[in-house]
Amino acid sequence: SLRLPPTSDADKAKVDVTELLEKDPPYGAKVTFHCGKKGSGWAAPPLAPWLEEATELASQRFYGKSAMYNGEGGSIPFMGMLGKLFPKAQFLITGVLGPAANAHGPNEFLHIEYSEKLTCCISSVLATHCEMKVQLLLSENNNIQPPSKKAKNDNE
Repeated sequence: SLRLPPTSDADKAKVDVTELLEKDPPYGAKVTFHCGKKGSGWAAPPLAPWLEEATELASQRFYGKSAMYNGEGGSIPFMGMLGKLFPKAQFLITGVLGPAANAHGPNEFLHIEYSEKLTCCISSVLATHCEMKVQLLLSENNNIQPPSKKAKNDNE
């Protein structure tokens, strides 16, 4: 397996690697390179301020720590596809790997408490996005009134 930087083109990399490996092998050796499946990487767009703020707030709320970012997983094929289909979209890609997780292997480990907190974080970010959209719609159409925060009494 050969991982490419997120901005590399897989087709060009195949040509370049083939040429590099097959060109002028030492001691008269015959080298043939066969490329199996390939996929271009994907570079996430910069975080929009609202997403960065919502992520930080959720992380502080549920983990008591600042959000952390790790530029990894750029070779996940469907992310490149989604990025092309929705170039203005924001993406929050996350997972629950931790020490001894043994990802994609026998006895894969999932830390339940961590996973629950992560689910709450994602829900919080989605709620923030939804609230932003509601406020935007309300400001664009003054005829729409926000729902009352006061619960209705059954006797009314």
